[in-house]
Amino acid sequence: MAAVFFFYLFSALAVASAVMVISSRNPVHSVLFLILCFFNAAGLFILMGAEFLAMILVVVYVGAVAVLFLFVVMMLDVEFVELRQGMLNYLPVGGVIGLIVLGELILAVGGWIIDPASLRTASPTPSDVTNTQALGHVLYTDYIYYFEAAGLILLVAMVGAIVLTLRHKAGVKRQSIEAQVARGPATAIEVIKVKPGQGI
Repeated sequence: MAAVFFFYLFSALAVASAVMVISSRNPVHSVLFLILCFFNAAGLFILMGAEFLAMILVVVYVGAVAVLFLFVVMMLDVEFVELRQGMLNYLPVGGVIGLIVLGELILAVGGWIIDPASLRTASPTPSDVTNTQALGHVLYTDYIYYFEAAGLILLVAMVGAIVLTLRHKAGVKRQSIEAQVARGPATAIEVIKVKPGQGI
């Protein structure tokens, strides 16, 4: 009975915090609600017996990724008021896409038939194998190609984020490796002839 209560509690908080992530006006508040959503998802993992995934979710995502998002949002000088000025122009298109996605979800859930055999509770890992060993065995044998594809997608996303946020400011001195390598005596030394009695 307690497991059912905590399941609904974590699920409701996770859904509510996920809605607040996309509906909050302040981006800092959105990141904080995202952290709350991660904690509730970790609670759901613990209820399913996947303690390792819960620990990874808290340590990696909450401790590193979400905090990094928070620092980036607070450090970047982004005018969010200007970004929201053109939102009404995209409202009709966004509404049509939202209705299409809602219709697809209704059709998918309406035609979903639950197998009675899937309702039986089973241990997520065998008794002689730890949770971490079972997860590593499945991840690096059955889903190794999907795991590598996800890594490549994250790498492309990281490079794209760096390229999009890189700004070149005028008047800032930058290091030019080509100019340093190609420098010779003619460009490295400037000889100035000073007449007697005159300064530079």
